[in-house]
Amino acid sequence: MFNNIAPRYDLLNHLLSLGIDKIWRRHAIDTLKDLEIQQLLDVATGTGDFALMAQSRLQCQVVGTDISTQMLEVAKQKVQRKGLTDNQLSFAEADSESLPFANESFDAVTVAFGVRNYEDLDRGLADMARVLRKGGRMVILEFSKPTRTPFKQIYSLYFRHLLPAIGGLISRDRKAYDYLPESVFAFPDGEEFEAHLRRAGLTPTQRLPQTLGIATIYCAQK
Repeated sequence: MFNNIAPRYDLLNHLLSLGIDKIWRRHAIDTLKDLEIQQLLDVATGTGDFALMAQSRLQCQVVGTDISTQMLEVAKQKVQRKGLTDNQLSFAEADSESLPFANESFDAVTVAFGVRNYEDLDRGLADMARVLRKGGRMVILEFSKPTRTPFKQIYSLYFRHLLPAIGGLISRDRKAYDYLPESVFAFPDGEEFEAHLRRAGLTPTQRLPQTLGIATIYCAQK
């Protein structure tokens, strides 16, 4: 599915969120600015937008992983256009639930809009915790469900009906954009998600709702 929508993925992300997704990414990365980070792992990196922004704002070595080969091809093209070296930003094809890295290899681990796609959420979180150094931080940016009336009703109408129609028309893959709201409304957000972080051996430290709760940034310490 993600291979199919890779060529138009960035266009649709920015169009369907009115560009607000860039602000959310920046806020998530800035939660790491108080740490000394040499190596950062961005899991489910997709087309690499979060990894590129993290490398630029934190000036550290970033490794991005994803299971979609076509998403990674788009990400690699961006890195080439930026003129970055492998020591600054590199990518690897990998399953987020079975990462090909040694224990405690990274100072920080991030995921932007990826954890809700894990087949086994607890296994994915546990493996990310495994490669995170003691004292390191995990930052996860994910869609959540607004709770304020009437915004939650307007959001639900847009997300369940208008977004799949626009996404399907532009990407030519309606199923992918039907899947998006389904995955968001099925995802255990808020305190329920923090319980999953604890099961992975992490201590939640911050939960930062974005734009009336459309997305949430979760920070957790190992």
